[in-house]
Amino acid sequence: MSRTAAILLAAGSSRRMAGAVPDKVLAPLAGKPAFAHTAATFVRSGVIDFFVVTYRDQQQMVELSAYAPTPTIFVRGGAERQHSVAAALAELPDDVSHVFIHDCARPLVRVEQLVALHKIVRREDAVVLARRVTDTIKEHRGEGRLRTLDRRHLWAMETPQVFSRPLIDRAYAAVAKRKLAITDDAAAVELLKHPIALLENPHPNPKLTTPTDLAYLEFLLARADTEDPFLP
Repeated sequence: MSRTAAILLAAGSSRRMAGAVPDKVLAPLAGKPAFAHTAATFVRSGVIDFFVVTYRDQQQMVELSAYAPTPTIFVRGGAERQHSVAAALAELPDDVSHVFIHDCARPLVRVEQLVALHKIVRREDAVVLARRVTDTIKEHRGEGRLRTLDRRHLWAMETPQVFSRPLIDRAYAAVAKRKLAITDDAAAVELLKHPIALLENPHPNPKLTTPTDLAYLEFLLARADTEDPFLP
């Protein structure tokens, strides 16, 4: 029987936090670390059978293990996000058929989104949680020249990003072969020219990146505790 795995990425350097917190995925938000919010939501969804958590160093792994779901294996992360994902994919058991890949610095993912993504990936092989771009976006083309992009076709990528195991394995093999730098997993699948479904996210799902994000995420998580019908 095939299983679904979640790769929870926690090995980032937190450089852009500028020392506001030593580790953003362990930053306390609404009473518990950001990682704990993420892990608990994945467990409540009921769609994940196996977890892989990427970590930065031994001390961080010990702290993450206090909140990690069961069963979980820990995999040492790489210098960049794509290296951490590749290392985690290499450690998945053979019976894993579908893979969620999620940045643990996004602690506001919701149970109903995980359930919906799981349903879609079994039909489409690739699906990404995403948000429509509402701002006017312009491309700077040098010498003061701008070009307005049609925002009707623009989407901001979020995580989780979810794929069939064979597809994401082939995609990351293509990245390694071409020695490319990518910033999300959909970019790897794009190399194979495989269609990717989009699940529109109507809810805030910001990434904890800079110190100014801390208060905003604290507010959103505190509100979710009282408004999210999927919380116990």
